[in-house]
Amino acid sequence: MGVCWLYRQKTACYCERMFTGDTLMTASLLSFLLAIIILTLTPGFDTALILRSAAAQGWQRASATALGVATGCLLWGIAVGLGLGALLLASEMAYNLLKWAGAAYLLYLGIKLLWHPRAQSVSMHAEAAAQQRHLACFTRGLLGNLLNPKVGVFYVTFLPQFIPQGASVPIWCSLMALTHMLVGLAWSTVLIGSSHYFAEQLKRPRIVKIMDRLTGCVFIGFAAKLALSRR
Repeated sequence: MGVCWLYRQKTACYCERMFTGDTLMTASLLSFLLAIIILTLTPGFDTALILRSAAAQGWQRASATALGVATGCLLWGIAVGLGLGALLLASEMAYNLLKWAGAAYLLYLGIKLLWHPRAQSVSMHAEAAAQQRHLACFTRGLLGNLLNPKVGVFYVTFLPQFIPQGASVPIWCSLMALTHMLVGLAWSTVLIGSSHYFAEQLKRPRIVKIMDRLTGCVFIGFAAKLALSRR
């Protein structure tokens, strides 16, 4: 009788711990989801890059750009989970190298748009004849994200707040980064879909030039902001 009672007590305690652990994990993930939705809706360089691609290059290349940005988020999350992101906090040299590389890349994109704005948007024929450029758009989005040390520092300081006690850090960081990736892709779909309604107006050569130059100024502004930023 005593053995049965002891067995029931141990089973009840185990089930209670399992239930409590699952509840904490669910609450942590939901809290992170809410926070990351708010963050994703906040306009930034990624938003400007995707909108510019959608307006001037079409939805296919804009989708490739958005996928590149989202992949960058996923890679940052995996890096933080493996402990590599902590190097940005521990090493000022590593942070500055990545910061200046990112600022130089954004400056390059901005100057290129200012000096060589498109005379017209990409036509459907040109889009079909230059499928390899989708990779260039993907790479642009990926590099714009990976070369921004602020993303890494943000993940290092932000993600641990939502990791339940006793949970696997690499798995949870990867899971949260994947969540961020999916939320970002969903929001990018909304942005790209919304730009479709203004497609005819945005195809005018004068509008295309204005948008490219305006986007170039925005990119240069982000480059300056990144260059002047501190950890």
